[in-house]
Amino acid sequence: MNFNILVRTLSVMLLASFFAACDSEAVSQQPPLVEVGVIVADPQAAENVVEFPGRVQAVRTAEVRARVNGIIERRLYEEGVDVVEGQELFQIDPRELQANVNAAKAALARAKATVANAEQDVTRFKGLVAEQAISEQEFDAAVARLRTAQADEAQVAAQLESAQLSLSFATVTAPIAGRAGRAQVTEGALVSATAATLLTTIEQLDPVFVNFSQSSAGLLKTRREIAQGSLELPELQRIGVTLILEDDSEYAHRGHLDFFNLSIDPATGTVAIRAEFPNPGNVLVPGQFVRAKLDAGVRPKALLIPQRAVQLSPQGASLMIVGAGDIVEARPVVLGDLSEDAWLVTEGLNGGERVIVDGLQKVRPGQQVAVAGGDPSDSVGNSK
Repeated sequence: MNFNILVRTLSVMLLASFFAACDSEAVSQQPPLVEVGVIVADPQAAENVVEFPGRVQAVRTAEVRARVNGIIERRLYEEGVDVVEGQELFQIDPRELQANVNAAKAALARAKATVANAEQDVTRFKGLVAEQAISEQEFDAAVARLRTAQADEAQVAAQLESAQLSLSFATVTAPIAGRAGRAQVTEGALVSATAATLLTTIEQLDPVFVNFSQSSAGLLKTRREIAQGSLELPELQRIGVTLILEDDSEYAHRGHLDFFNLSIDPATGTVAIRAEFPNPGNVLVPGQFVRAKLDAGVRPKALLIPQRAVQLSPQGASLMIVGAGDIVEARPVVLGDLSEDAWLVTEGLNGGERVIVDGLQKVRPGQQVAVAGGDPSDSVGNSK
């Protein structure tokens, strides 16, 4: 063989071996695919829990006010304790009121005497007019005097009843049972029926109300979801409510919704809602701030995504989806309520898609990834 041909042949073989080795080294140096954990966004039935801020209100509140004029003689109850209905709270000086009662009694006695005298005249004149000893005009006048006397007696009797009623108001009693507040007047204070002087306040604290409100936009959204079938709402009397206290502890007793206003407040644009709670031990006090969690129905086809899988930014919320060919896709979504550790996704996500929950920091849109454990079969909440 010609020497030059042999040299060229060896050169070609050496170059081929070199390039083959380079290709093998490039393949061996290619980085492995990033491994991610995913879940399948399968629709499932989920409770719809909605949280609202609220305030505690006494179920009944009575302002105890003066109904007669007079001087406070004594306070008959202990401030800040429970009282029963009809319990005496204050004593107003009754002497002037007692004098009015005595005067009315005397006037009634005089009116009764006048009636008795007029009755005797009518009885006497009845026999005389039959004998034509007196004219019928005189008899009619006697009858008229009797009727006038009877009317005066009834008027004085009413005045006596009014005076006795005013005398009873001198002893101020509790109109309802409940917790009596601080006295607003002291002994020796002049109280007035005309000014309706406030003496104290009684609040009934078991049960109690919790008042909160929903925006008109939220109400429209709820009605739209009910009409679309994405939310099934129970009857008003069956909606349970849980309270979260100011120290983030859960109140021991559950309540229920008992009032839902059908009109929107034009000043605030909200709908008034009220729940009732048992309050043994008076743990809840009027004016206390609480958070109310309503069991507002069931979402039969909810898409719940773990909180750690959701990326929040000023532009909104987004998820990382593993699409066809295991290519990562950034998907903007619309979030609903956060329940425990899962977001409700209302728009932007279809059932059956793979959502990345682990390894988010290592991926970017358009990147091919490896799904840990192969294609996941678990539903939302169980990462592979």
